[in-house]
Amino acid sequence: MISDIRKDADVRMDKCVEAFKNQISKIRTGRASPSLLDGIMVEYYGAPTPLRQLASVTVEDTRTLKVNVFDRSISAAVEKAIMTSDLGLNPSSAGSDIRVPLPPLTEERRKDLIKVVRGDAEDARVSVRNVRRNANDKVKALLKDKEISEDDERRSQDEVQKLTDAAIKKIDAALADKEKELMEF
Repeated sequence: MISDIRKDADVRMDKCVEAFKNQISKIRTGRASPSLLDGIMVEYYGAPTPLRQLASVTVEDTRTLKVNVFDRSISAAVEKAIMTSDLGLNPSSAGSDIRVPLPPLTEERRKDLIKVVRGDAEDARVSVRNVRRNANDKVKALLKDKEISEDDERRSQDEVQKLTDAAIKKIDAALADKEKELMEF
């Protein structure tokens, strides 16, 4: 019973860490990368649809992305979705393609991006702590139902705390790497 709760908490904490790493990988560092536009949703026939399903995104050069929209009738919607995203990009139509130039990052923009990354890190830490709380609540319920002893409960809470500390350490390491990457010129 307790080992199942511990394994479940470990898996869920790992998912929180991976979600954070995935989230910060989308924050640009000055180099063009197709994954930069992964989080963008486009209104397509009344439903929000991922950009990846509506267009192919390629790197034209180190500072430009090229978006080739499959259905030309939604080019304007794709352009608007890129413009209104929080990435600070200004796309331009060039025939059937949309070019997305990546402006060089200013010192101010770098600091803004670091604030965004730190906020994402704090959100990830909170979700890890929520997993810890849920695991500890399940253990307390077992204790209340007299299925485990108080010693088992304390031991289990200590183990869940160790898992929490390890997950938060991974988040902090990923945050430090991203901050360093953002401050490189």
